[in-house]
Amino acid sequence: MTTAEPAATGEPLDLPLTGVRVVDLTTGPLAAIGRHLAEWGADVLRVEPPGGAADRRTGRRVAGVSLGFAAANLGKRAVTLDLTRPADRTRFTALLAGADILLESTPPTAPEAATLDVEEIRREHPSLVVLSATPFGRTGPHAGWQATGPVFHALSGELSRSGIPGRAPLLPPGDLPYDCAAAQAVFVVLLAYLERLRTGLGDHLDFAVLDGAVAALDPGYGIAGSATAGVPASKLPRGRPEARHQYPIIPCADGFVRLCILAPRQWRAMFAWMGSPAQFADPSYDKLTTRFASTTLLPAIARFFADRTRAELEQAGQRHGVPTAAVLDLDEALESEQIRARGAFTPRRTRPGDSGPLPERRARTGRTPRRNPRPGARPPPDSAAPPSWATRPAPAQAPTQAPTQDQAPPQAQAQAPTSGPTPGSGDAAADPGGRPLAGLRVLDLGVIVVGAEQGRLLADQGADVIKVENDAFPDGSRQARDGNAITVTFAAGHRNKRSLGLDLRSPQGKDLFLRLVADTDVVLTNYRPGTLESLGLGYDVLRNTNPAVIVVDSSAFGATGPWSRRLGYGPLVRACAGLTAQWRYPGEADGFSDALTVYPDHVAARIGIAGVLALLIRRSRTGTGGTVSVSQTEVMLGHAAATAADKALVRAGAAVDGPTGPDAPWGVFPTAGDDDWCVVTVRGDDDWQALCRVLDRPDLATEPALATEPALTSANGRAAARDRIDAALTGWLAQHGAVEAMTLLQAAGVPAAAMLRVSELPAFPYYTERGLFRLSGHPHIRQSFYLENAPVRSERLPDPPDNPAPLLGEHTEQILRAELGLTAAEVAALLSDNGRIAGASR
Repeated sequence: MTTAEPAATGEPLDLPLTGVRVVDLTTGPLAAIGRHLAEWGADVLRVEPPGGAADRRTGRRVAGVSLGFAAANLGKRAVTLDLTRPADRTRFTALLAGADILLESTPPTAPEAATLDVEEIRREHPSLVVLSATPFGRTGPHAGWQATGPVFHALSGELSRSGIPGRAPLLPPGDLPYDCAAAQAVFVVLLAYLERLRTGLGDHLDFAVLDGAVAALDPGYGIAGSATAGVPASKLPRGRPEARHQYPIIPCADGFVRLCILAPRQWRAMFAWMGSPAQFADPSYDKLTTRFASTTLLPAIARFFADRTRAELEQAGQRHGVPTAAVLDLDEALESEQIRARGAFTPRRTRPGDSGPLPERRARTGRTPRRNPRPGARPPPDSAAPPSWATRPAPAQAPTQAPTQDQAPPQAQAQAPTSGPTPGSGDAAADPGGRPLAGLRVLDLGVIVVGAEQGRLLADQGADVIKVENDAFPDGSRQARDGNAITVTFAAGHRNKRSLGLDLRSPQGKDLFLRLVADTDVVLTNYRPGTLESLGLGYDVLRNTNPAVIVVDSSAFGATGPWSRRLGYGPLVRACAGLTAQWRYPGEADGFSDALTVYPDHVAARIGIAGVLALLIRRSRTGTGGTVSVSQTEVMLGHAAATAADKALVRAGAAVDGPTGPDAPWGVFPTAGDDDWCVVTVRGDDDWQALCRVLDRPDLATEPALATEPALTSANGRAAARDRIDAALTGWLAQHGAVEAMTLLQAAGVPAAAMLRVSELPAFPYYTERGLFRLSGHPHIRQSFYLENAPVRSERLPDPPDNPAPLLGEHTEQILRAELGLTAAEVAALLSDNGRIAGASR
């Protein structure tokens, strides 16, 4: 569902990125960048070498096709070209001449980088937006370092917050750093393309996957969940801090459920549900600090839950107003009534005769029916016929099938576009040094993490973001353990915004809001679905006020389906989506370790804002707004797409082959020092040989097959000898500090990383060279603090401004007078009666 309806006719519009042409040279998990663009209607053409790129054959495979490849490349076309051959290079240059965006992930130190020559491409195609996605950036001392998902976890500070106190840190499941970085890449490439439409000038985005993971997975210097009460991650103790009490997981009759009891009203509901036990009747239990300090509360809840099932507890929790979710495994999550009702996963063909469930979409815009998958074709043995772009397509549905190699562009003569922005178009008088979203007005109704982050991403790029809030129901992220007016984490999530105090339940407050909507570009919300409609401010009302308005809703489970009205927070989403069950120590039923992460809030915010940018691109040629709807559960399940397809195919009896686990060694290992750890990962035979040289263990490098074990020169042999290999590595690491070990291993080409704490990130040489963080301050915070800087290294996009986050209602009078033209007397009347009457507050 990626089309939207115009205001008057109800006829479906074309997909937001219809007419946008993308040449895609990315491989592996980074291919998901192009998939996002294809979902929104871009014509994404994957260019591969003869025989196809290696990622078609890596990992788990069915009929020879990688399931990871299928998940990351849905909706694309493909062509094979050998860029070392003059004829194919000429065809490639012709493709670039008609393209809007080039995506590439060529390692900067590899020979292929010289062959591609991105700098020459920029000179020849100055209006082209180029995104170069590499592990550590294209330049600098770390550009040649090797990376895997665990390496990014270690260097981003995420690993240091994963695990149980006193235990080894625990690698999170899946490939979350790449998944989240891909969403950040989509956000910045659409931002640069929107800027190209404004100025006619392209850009080169030097996108480091590590930077994207730091920003979009669980940023240590971003806004945090309300349970932290404003205490930033940089202040956490050195070990894995105890945080399981914040979003407790309680055993019950058939498994576990998770609770999110944050607001006083939620605690009172829990208290009533338990029968109002006198032991917890003291009013001090309204405070998070009292509940968190109690040694008897969680055991009492566990006794109360012991003979009830997960389903019974979920239903009772919703009935009492206590946010409650069953801890599901991935299979249960995919078969849940919510996922089935929304059609979030549908069968997709990987090859003729084989299909597995893959995500339908990452975000929904509008309300049109789902498309049918496009049939596939066989890959060609060599380069296809000379490709060229067809006439820019008229409004049409986007393909939803992973490409086979011979799905090249139709061999039509390029003509003037019939749809989509004209290449190189733009206002020649536009300020090339301006901010891409300058002049955009945003009404931000968002709360907590997703709400804060969506508005902040737009404000950082020049939009006038007005945070609309009500002091009767303050944003939970304004909670401060020390009672201060502003916390560091709130300052991080709401910089560059203004605050308008407004009671949307009152007639006058609603009227003032609609008057603002009439001259607004974007409305952001992450309320529970149906809340705006209950206020008389649903999309139809807003659209009637302003047909060009774009409205975003981001919710835990999506705007439709039987769970849409459930109370939802990120920890509950992780429980319902099967991630919490995976994020625990192997073999330990109660070894859950995801209490400190804020995933998927930050990545879901980027999906929503990428949808906004896509609709702004379409609005530039249609004048019509639209809606973006994000289900955080579906964002998370989308990150598990290949695993989900694998499980379904195996259950269906399909022959799925390929490794079921990583090579060896692969994990987190102790080093010399105080609770210091190093990630070491081997991807294949070359890494193994390099590791053996560093360890000075030629015997391991050449160990032949034994009677009961294959040779260590094979991945199967290493997997069988994992414990023995881990012991040898641990012995070597005990003689080295984590940073020293990382440096020695990376110099040999082995993907390795010291586990960094959040407090260590700003001083780490990689981050100082990239300029990823900057010192900031706030008038109501005594000490200075670090915040994220720019979302990508760019030729043209300026660093964000650094205006302080607002106090609640700080700009109410200014906005009422300047934006709505109210007189001083009218404003005084609205703000009378101790600051609250007729819907406005300050």
